[in-house]
Amino acid sequence: MLEVRQLSFSYGDRPVLHEISFSLQPGTLLSVLGMNGSGKSTLLKNLARLLRPQQGRCLLNGKELSLLSDSELSRTVAYLPQTVPLSDITVFEAVLIGRKPHLGWQIQPEDLQETTRMLDLTGLADYAGRKTTQLSGGELQRVAIARTLAQQPAVLLLDEPVNHLDIRSQIDVMDLIRNLTLQLGIATIAVMHDLNMALRFSDRFLLLKGGRMAAFGASDVITEQTIRDIYQLQVVLQQVGGLTVVVPCPDQEPSHRHQD
Repeated sequence: MLEVRQLSFSYGDRPVLHEISFSLQPGTLLSVLGMNGSGKSTLLKNLARLLRPQQGRCLLNGKELSLLSDSELSRTVAYLPQTVPLSDITVFEAVLIGRKPHLGWQIQPEDLQETTRMLDLTGLADYAGRKTTQLSGGELQRVAIARTLAQQPAVLLLDEPVNHLDIRSQIDVMDLIRNLTLQLGIATIAVMHDLNMALRFSDRFLLLKGGRMAAFGASDVITEQTIRDIYQLQVVLQQVGGLTVVVPCPDQEPSHRHQD
Protein backbone atom coordinates (compact mmCIF):
# COMPACT_ATOMS: atom_id res chain seq x y z
CA MET A 1 0.00 0.00 0.00
CA LEU A 2 1.17 3.51 -0.82
CA GLU A 3 0.79 6.01 2.03
CA VAL A 4 1.32 9.76 1.85
CA ARG A 5 1.36 11.48 5.23
CA GLN A 6 1.21 15.23 5.80
CA LEU A 7 3.23 16.06 2.68
CA SER A 8 4.00 19.76 2.24
CA PHE A 9 6.14 21.49 -0.37
CA SER A 10 7.18 25.05 -1.22
CA TYR A 11 9.01 26.67 -4.11
CA GLY A 12 11.26 28.96 -2.11
CA ASP A 13 8.97 30.86 0.25
CA ARG A 14 5.85 30.09 -1.83
CA PRO A 15 3.85 27.18 -0.36
CA VAL A 16 2.43 24.88 -3.05
CA LEU A 17 1.26 21.77 -1.18
CA HIS A 18 -0.17 21.78 2.33
CA GLU A 19 -0.29 18.59 4.44
CA ILE A 20 -1.48 16.17 1.76
CA SER A 21 -2.43 12.75 3.17
CA PHE A 22 -3.94 9.72 1.46
CA SER A 23 -3.40 6.00 0.93
CA LEU A 24 -3.76 3.82 -2.14
CA GLN A 25 -4.06 0.07 -2.46
CA PRO A 26 -2.43 -1.97 -5.27
CA GLY A 27 -4.68 -2.38 -8.30
CA THR A 28 -6.26 1.03 -7.74
CA LEU A 29 -6.34 4.02 -10.10
CA LEU A 30 -6.40 7.45 -8.44
CA SER A 31 -7.18 10.62 -10.39
CA VAL A 32 -5.76 13.89 -9.07
CA LEU A 33 -8.06 16.76 -10.04
CA GLY A 34 -8.10 20.52 -9.61
CA MET A 35 -7.59 23.85 -11.32
CA ASN A 36 -4.32 24.77 -13.01
CA GLY A 37 -1.83 25.78 -10.36
CA SER A 38 -3.48 23.73 -7.61
CA GLY A 39 -0.37 21.56 -7.12
CA LYS A 40 -1.31 18.42 -9.08
CA SER A 41 1.90 18.00 -11.07
CA THR A 42 3.98 19.16 -8.12
CA LEU A 43 2.47 16.38 -6.03
CA LEU A 44 3.51 13.78 -8.60
CA LYS A 45 7.04 15.17 -8.75
CA ASN A 46 7.29 14.93 -4.97
CA LEU A 47 6.16 11.31 -5.07
CA ALA A 48 8.68 10.60 -7.85
CA ARG A 49 11.35 12.33 -5.74
CA LEU A 50 12.07 14.82 -8.49
CA LEU A 51 11.24 17.37 -5.80
CA ARG A 52 11.87 17.02 -2.07
CA PRO A 53 9.00 17.85 0.31
CA GLN A 54 9.63 20.24 3.19
CA GLN A 55 7.77 17.87 5.47
CA GLY A 56 5.80 14.66 5.37
CA ARG A 57 6.42 11.03 4.50
CA CYS A 58 5.78 8.72 1.55
CA LEU A 59 5.76 5.01 2.32
CA LEU A 60 5.28 1.90 0.23
CA ASN A 61 4.34 -1.15 2.27
CA GLY A 62 5.68 0.64 5.33
CA LYS A 63 9.05 1.50 3.76
CA GLU A 64 10.11 5.13 3.42
CA LEU A 65 10.60 6.06 -0.23
CA SER A 66 13.03 8.79 0.85
CA LEU A 67 15.41 6.10 2.15
CA LEU A 68 15.62 4.20 -1.14
CA SER A 69 18.64 4.59 -3.37
CA ASP A 70 18.06 6.08 -6.81
CA SER A 71 18.27 2.64 -8.41
CA GLU A 72 15.87 1.15 -5.86
CA LEU A 73 13.43 4.01 -6.38
CA SER A 74 13.47 3.62 -10.17
CA ARG A 75 12.53 -0.04 -9.73
CA THR A 76 9.72 0.93 -7.37
CA VAL A 77 8.19 4.17 -8.68
CA ALA A 78 7.79 4.97 -12.39
CA TYR A 79 6.97 8.51 -13.54
CA LEU A 80 5.61 9.42 -16.98
CA PRO A 81 5.70 13.20 -17.60
CA GLN A 82 3.37 15.10 -19.90
CA THR A 83 5.75 14.90 -22.85
CA VAL A 84 8.25 12.14 -23.60
CA PRO A 85 10.72 12.69 -26.46
CA LEU A 86 11.22 9.51 -28.49
CA SER A 87 14.13 9.22 -30.91
CA ASP A 88 13.93 7.65 -34.35
CA ILE A 89 14.24 4.11 -33.00
CA THR A 90 12.05 1.03 -33.17
CA VAL A 91 9.16 0.47 -30.79
CA PHE A 92 10.99 -2.52 -29.30
CA GLU A 93 14.08 -0.42 -28.62
CA ALA A 94 11.99 2.38 -27.10
CA VAL A 95 10.34 -0.01 -24.64
CA LEU A 96 13.63 -1.79 -23.88
CA ILE A 97 15.01 1.55 -22.62
CA GLY A 98 12.56 1.19 -19.74
CA ARG A 99 14.61 -1.76 -18.49
CA LYS A 100 17.49 0.59 -17.63
CA PRO A 101 16.99 0.32 -13.82
CA HIS A 102 17.43 -3.46 -14.10
CA LEU A 103 20.30 -3.56 -16.61
CA GLY A 104 23.80 -4.61 -15.69
CA TRP A 105 26.72 -4.40 -18.07
CA GLN A 106 24.70 -5.97 -20.85
CA ILE A 107 21.14 -6.81 -21.80
CA GLN A 108 19.96 -10.10 -20.33
CA PRO A 109 17.34 -12.53 -21.69
CA GLU A 110 14.91 -11.44 -18.97
CA ASP A 111 15.14 -7.85 -20.23
CA LEU A 112 14.13 -8.94 -23.70
CA GLN A 113 11.37 -11.11 -22.27
CA GLU A 114 9.96 -8.28 -20.15
CA THR A 115 10.07 -5.92 -23.12
CA THR A 116 8.16 -8.43 -25.22
CA ARG A 117 5.64 -8.89 -22.41
CA MET A 118 5.01 -5.15 -22.18
CA LEU A 119 4.52 -4.95 -25.94
CA ASP A 120 1.95 -7.74 -25.70
CA LEU A 121 0.14 -6.15 -22.74
CA THR A 122 -0.09 -2.76 -24.44
CA GLY A 123 -1.20 -4.14 -27.81
CA LEU A 124 2.04 -3.17 -29.54
CA ALA A 125 3.43 -6.60 -30.45
CA ASP A 126 2.78 -6.03 -34.15
CA TYR A 127 4.54 -2.65 -33.97
CA ALA A 128 7.81 -3.92 -32.45
CA GLY A 129 9.89 -3.32 -35.57
CA ARG A 130 8.23 -0.08 -36.60
CA LYS A 131 9.96 3.27 -36.06
CA THR A 132 8.41 5.51 -33.42
CA THR A 133 8.34 8.35 -35.95
CA GLN A 134 5.74 6.38 -37.91
CA LEU A 135 3.23 6.16 -35.05
CA SER A 136 0.10 8.14 -34.23
CA GLY A 137 -0.28 10.08 -30.99
CA GLY A 138 -2.27 7.31 -29.33
CA GLU A 139 0.26 4.67 -30.40
CA LEU A 140 3.15 6.79 -29.12
CA GLN A 141 1.46 7.11 -25.74
CA ARG A 142 1.11 3.32 -25.60
CA VAL A 143 4.84 3.06 -26.27
CA ALA A 144 5.56 5.55 -23.47
CA ILE A 145 3.36 3.59 -21.06
CA ALA A 146 4.95 0.27 -22.08
CA ARG A 147 8.43 1.73 -21.57
CA THR A 148 7.48 3.09 -18.15
CA LEU A 149 5.97 -0.23 -17.06
CA ALA A 150 9.06 -2.11 -18.25
CA GLN A 151 10.64 -0.77 -15.05
CA GLN A 152 8.28 -3.18 -13.23
CA PRO A 153 7.20 -0.54 -10.70
CA ALA A 154 4.83 -0.92 -7.79
CA VAL A 155 3.67 2.69 -8.23
CA LEU A 156 2.90 4.35 -11.58
CA LEU A 157 2.69 8.16 -11.79
CA LEU A 158 1.12 9.69 -14.91
CA ASP A 159 1.03 13.44 -15.55
CA GLU A 160 -1.90 14.22 -17.86
CA PRO A 161 -1.59 10.94 -19.81
CA VAL A 162 -4.32 11.69 -22.37
CA ASN A 163 -4.51 15.48 -22.53
CA HIS A 164 -3.03 15.74 -26.03
CA LEU A 165 -5.04 12.90 -27.61
CA ASP A 166 -8.28 12.79 -29.57
CA ILE A 167 -11.37 11.46 -27.79
CA ARG A 168 -11.09 7.93 -29.24
CA SER A 169 -7.43 7.64 -28.26
CA GLN A 170 -8.17 9.09 -24.81
CA ILE A 171 -10.68 6.33 -24.13
CA ASP A 172 -8.37 3.63 -25.51
CA VAL A 173 -5.38 4.79 -23.45
CA MET A 174 -7.37 5.24 -20.23
CA ASP A 175 -8.92 1.81 -20.70
CA LEU A 176 -5.41 0.40 -21.12
CA ILE A 177 -4.17 2.17 -17.99
CA ARG A 178 -7.13 0.91 -15.98
CA ASN A 179 -6.69 -2.69 -17.16
CA LEU A 180 -2.93 -2.71 -16.57
CA THR A 181 -3.39 -1.24 -13.10
CA LEU A 182 -5.59 -4.21 -12.23
CA GLN A 183 -3.65 -6.85 -14.13
CA LEU A 184 -0.23 -5.86 -12.77
CA GLY A 185 -1.50 -5.00 -9.30
CA ILE A 186 0.10 -1.57 -9.22
CA ALA A 187 -0.99 1.67 -7.55
CA THR A 188 -1.55 4.22 -10.31
CA ILE A 189 -1.88 7.98 -9.81
CA ALA A 190 -2.88 10.12 -12.79
CA VAL A 191 -3.19 13.89 -13.00
CA MET A 192 -6.36 14.52 -14.98
CA HIS A 193 -8.22 17.55 -16.33
CA ASP A 194 -11.27 15.84 -17.81
CA LEU A 195 -13.71 15.10 -14.99
CA ASN A 196 -15.79 12.77 -17.14
CA MET A 197 -12.78 10.73 -18.21
CA ALA A 198 -11.67 10.50 -14.59
CA LEU A 199 -15.12 9.40 -13.43
CA ARG A 200 -15.30 6.77 -16.14
CA PHE A 201 -12.02 5.02 -15.35
CA SER A 202 -10.85 5.86 -11.82
CA ASP A 203 -11.42 4.14 -8.48
CA ARG A 204 -10.37 7.00 -6.22
CA PHE A 205 -10.25 10.77 -6.50
CA LEU A 206 -8.04 13.40 -4.89
CA LEU A 207 -9.25 16.96 -5.43
CA LEU A 208 -6.88 19.84 -4.75
CA LYS A 209 -7.67 23.50 -4.25
CA GLY A 210 -4.87 25.96 -3.64
CA GLY A 211 -2.51 23.13 -2.77
CA ARG A 212 -4.82 21.73 -0.11
CA MET A 213 -6.94 18.60 -0.11
CA ALA A 214 -10.54 19.50 -0.88
CA ALA A 215 -11.76 15.91 -1.09
CA PHE A 216 -10.49 12.34 -1.26
CA GLY A 217 -12.35 9.09 -1.73
CA ALA A 218 -14.52 7.12 -4.12
CA SER A 219 -16.73 8.65 -6.81
CA ASP A 220 -19.23 9.91 -4.24
CA VAL A 221 -16.82 12.75 -3.36
CA ILE A 222 -17.43 14.19 -6.85
CA THR A 223 -20.52 16.26 -6.15
CA GLU A 224 -22.04 19.31 -7.79
CA GLN A 225 -21.12 21.35 -4.71
CA THR A 226 -17.51 20.12 -4.68
CA ILE A 227 -17.07 20.94 -8.37
CA ARG A 228 -18.60 24.37 -7.82
CA ASP A 229 -16.25 25.04 -4.89
CA ILE A 230 -13.11 23.94 -6.74
CA TYR A 231 -13.76 25.05 -10.31
CA GLN A 232 -16.15 27.96 -9.68
CA LEU A 233 -18.47 26.27 -12.15
CA GLN A 234 -22.15 25.38 -11.91
CA VAL A 235 -22.69 21.80 -13.10
CA VAL A 236 -25.27 19.04 -13.02
CA LEU A 237 -24.36 15.38 -12.51
CA GLN A 238 -26.37 13.05 -14.71
CA GLN A 239 -26.47 9.30 -15.27
CA VAL A 240 -25.90 8.28 -18.89
CA GLY A 241 -25.62 4.60 -19.77
CA GLY A 242 -24.68 3.74 -16.21
CA LEU A 243 -21.96 6.41 -16.08
CA THR A 244 -21.93 9.61 -14.05
CA VAL A 245 -21.47 12.56 -16.40
CA VAL A 246 -20.59 16.14 -15.45
CA VAL A 247 -22.65 18.62 -17.48
CA PRO A 248 -21.74 22.34 -17.17
CA CYS A 249 -24.75 24.61 -16.89
CA PRO A 250 -25.25 27.48 -19.35
CA ASP A 251 -23.60 30.72 -18.27
CA GLN A 252 -25.75 32.58 -15.80
CA GLU A 253 -23.53 35.66 -15.84
CA PRO A 254 -23.80 37.28 -19.29
CA SER A 255 -21.56 40.22 -18.38
CA HIS A 256 -18.48 38.68 -20.01
CA ARG A 257 -20.19 38.22 -23.36
CA HIS A 258 -19.66 40.62 -26.24
CA GLN A 259 -22.15 43.46 -26.30
CA ASP A 260 -22.82 45.63 -29.34
